[in-house]
Amino acid sequence: MFPRLARLGEDTWLVEFEPRLDPIVNDKVLALAEALERARPAGVFDIVPACASLAVHADADFVDLAALTSLLETLLRDLPSITRPSRTHTIPICYEPSFGLDLDEVSRASECGVNDIVARHSGAEYRVFMLGFLPGFAYLGIVDERIAVPRRATPRQVVPAGSVGIAGNQTGIYPIESPGGWQIVGRTPVRLFHPAGDRRPALRPGDRVRFVPIDADRFSRLASSAEILS
Repeated sequence: MFPRLARLGEDTWLVEFEPRLDPIVNDKVLALAEALERARPAGVFDIVPACASLAVHADADFVDLAALTSLLETLLRDLPSITRPSRTHTIPICYEPSFGLDLDEVSRASECGVNDIVARHSGAEYRVFMLGFLPGFAYLGIVDERIAVPRRATPRQVVPAGSVGIAGNQTGIYPIESPGGWQIVGRTPVRLFHPAGDRRPALRPGDRVRFVPIDADRFSRLASSAEILS
């Protein structure tokens, strides 16, 4: 039965909701995270929402185990609504071959032409379900089922910052250069995370994202401005 509350060792609680990529389920996760942030029980030092679960990390020396468990059970019985409004971000993306490194592979796997892939990928509004993997890496969904192709069989050792990839029914933006195995369909010149600057991610769970296609010239102009998404 869901939701399900479990302990992971002495200092972590895990709340599991229905295990599917679904905005309604994700709303429950975010509502619980927001309620805990407001309450901020003594000893709790991190609240980590995922797509369909929530981890609560606490210092075992300072947390009241029974009180935290009781609070979680109470919130789950009468889950509040989300009060923080979501934001909508428009992100430019260049799908030209020099940026869309796996467009041909996605085309073969999906049996869609490249123009159709671009239209389907940029034609949807995506929800930020969670952050993870890298600082500021947002897991976005839900991808059009025709182009929801699996990850690459062999990950790349280096994926350029700003690369936009598809992995199953999710799409995401690599905020910094890193290894990665998502199918790269384009790249954005907008910076989502700056390790040396403000460390708060530009995207946060519950936000919405739309991709707007641009050409290589526009990409170069925007890249030279070093714009950071706010």
